Amino acid sequence: MNKKITIIWERLVEDNRTCPRCSSTGEELEQAVALLKPVLSQAGVELSVEQRALTLEEFRQDPLRSNRILINSKPLESWLAARTGASPCCDVCGPARCRTVELENRTYEAVPAELIVQAVLNALQELRQQ
Repeated sequence: MNKKITIIWERLVEDNRTCPRCSSTGEELEQAVALLKPVLSQAGVELSVEQRALTLEEFRQDPLRSNRILINSKPLESWLAARTGASPCCDVCGPARCRTVELENRTYEAVPAELIVQAVLNALQELRQQ
């Protein structure tokens, strides 16, 4: 296997806590990875997943980094022709407006597994064309 897809998920972690939105995305990411690993392995592509904890200071500088999923260095939204939005979150995040994904007139606060899977499959298609 010499081809690789890398998923990086960033989220705020403060006092070993994160917000419900990021917790849900983490669970959805686990489901997506479980579905994707055998498919990608069969296609000869290695899947790498990295979780990055943002400090409160990093979060305050750029709240939209929290709950961001990068696939081969590109935001999930770019793989889906989606948009990045923002909405109020919870006490962990304070008054900041946190990242959402907007696709086809729907707003997702937590990123569902099916969107992650679709974005990775789109990345796979691009990888095959190289």
